[in-house]
Amino acid sequence: MSDDPWRPEPEEAAGHGDAAVQGSGRTPGDEAFEELSAQIRQLSLDRRRLHRLLDAVVAISADMDTRTVLRHLVQAGTDLVAARYGALGVLGEGGEIVDLITVGVDGERLLAESGLPQSHGLLGRLIEEPKALRVDDIAADPHAVGFPDGHPVMTTLLGVPLTVRDTVYGNLYLADKEDGTPFADADETLLTALASAASVSIENSRLYGRLKRAAEQFQRRLLPVLPDLSPLRVEVRYEPASELPHLGGDWYDALGLPDGAVLVVVGDVTGHDVEAAPMMGQIRNMLRALAFDRCGPPSMIVDRLDRALTALTDPPAATLIVARIEGQPDAGYALRWTNAGHPPPLLITAEGTAQCLAPDTHGIPVGVEPGLPRPDHWQPLPPESTLLLFTDGLIERRDRDIDAGLRDLADHAAALASAPLDALCDALLGRQDGYDDDVALLALRVPRLPD
Repeated sequence: MSDDPWRPEPEEAAGHGDAAVQGSGRTPGDEAFEELSAQIRQLSLDRRRLHRLLDAVVAISADMDTRTVLRHLVQAGTDLVAARYGALGVLGEGGEIVDLITVGVDGERLLAESGLPQSHGLLGRLIEEPKALRVDDIAADPHAVGFPDGHPVMTTLLGVPLTVRDTVYGNLYLADKEDGTPFADADETLLTALASAASVSIENSRLYGRLKRAAEQFQRRLLPVLPDLSPLRVEVRYEPASELPHLGGDWYDALGLPDGAVLVVVGDVTGHDVEAAPMMGQIRNMLRALAFDRCGPPSMIVDRLDRALTALTDPPAATLIVARIEGQPDAGYALRWTNAGHPPPLLITAEGTAQCLAPDTHGIPVGVEPGLPRPDHWQPLPPESTLLLFTDGLIERRDRDIDAGLRDLADHAAALASAPLDALCDALLGRQDGYDDDVALLALRVPRLPD
């Protein structure tokens, strides 16, 4: 007998042990522990996948450009499921593929060689039946046809539709997991959830695009169609801001006056909202009427405009340049202008020199304090020279001083002194992809003197 009454005798303990490890040598406690561990690992994996899914949705929602949103979606899908290849086929109204965005595949080369994929084969199957599709062996599937030359060899496929307001917008395809295993139920669930969440971002980006186009069309309708002012040549450009709101107060104008002079104007109403654009139209029309009524110096026209604005209940503030081009083709031209708190004009000679027309004195913006003096300035315009009037959006950026932007514009314009006027305007606006503020640009070129 053992001294410890609770300790079994060796033979008894051996007998119990033989019974406990009968067969595999595993106890019920071992099996329960391993099952619990597996559940914990799965829970941890599900939490990580959920976090990755949320991160992907946030990344997709951060942009408003539709194609950028779709590219984020394809990249997020391949990352979430750890797939080698990803593609998104955008569908047209007739169900045909009108655009293809790829990850892991040289999409540009394939499209250049073979064009957009046709709506048949496995792609067509998902279009005809807009529900999740999984294929474990593409080569053995009877629908696997139509792969162009040079297309990567793919073994497995997972596809889900992108539905926007009950309309199939496109299909998201993934091929070949990096670990070589077939796509599983969890992969399908994750990709379906991503596609469902992304449909909201796609709809928002489409609405954003329509709003952007509508705002730009409204703004352009407020700008005038310029008359023929020969022998002077005038080119104008308007570029909306890259981000909403696109309604702004920038404008240009040019017209012939009864006394034979040509009036040119560029201005910018303070603010970027639904009130700034209509107010811009009112100020432009008021300026035209005042200029036709009395063909006086620009300072007098702006002074009368400033006083007229005080009659409004809530007068707007605006910066502008009003200038008269005076002279005759056989005698040469001169510029007479006044500046109401606006970026100065640039004069580019035919020889490629740039001069910033910024006298020591100039007026304040209109709508601030009427009655303050507004000086006029005078400058001869050499033959074949180019006068540039513009709003601050052309030279101002968040990461750059406005004076540096003015110098950069002068350098570019001087290098284009002999370029056709339309090409010069396009080049000046094309120096960057987008603008923080809307831009109005007016370029006027003086003719050469007769021989």
